[in-house]
Amino acid sequence: MEYLCEKAWNIVDFRIKISPKVIKFLDKQSKKTITRLDTAFSELQKNPYYSETLDIKKLAGCKSDYRLRIGQLRILYTIFKEDNILYVYKIAKRGDVYR
Repeated sequence: MEYLCEKAWNIVDFRIKISPKVIKFLDKQSKKTITRLDTAFSELQKNPYYSETLDIKKLAGCKSDYRLRIGQLRILYTIFKEDNILYVYKIAKRGDVYR
């Protein structure tokens, strides 16, 4: 006997907003780094909580802040679920990001 199960998924891409400090940081990066970050942002738009290809972790002690690791860079972002907004507030090298 076959069972047919249909689920309705409400999939909405998140809009990414970037802080002015992050834009300033991005202006100084190489094309290779920008390409890697662009690919990561595209995947984050679909699901900022989990990805099989990206290293995403929830920050301890923060309600909706996450960390994404891309090589030596760390990207810190907040998710505003009600508005479907992902706000990138810091990108820095591994040793400097949590200061």
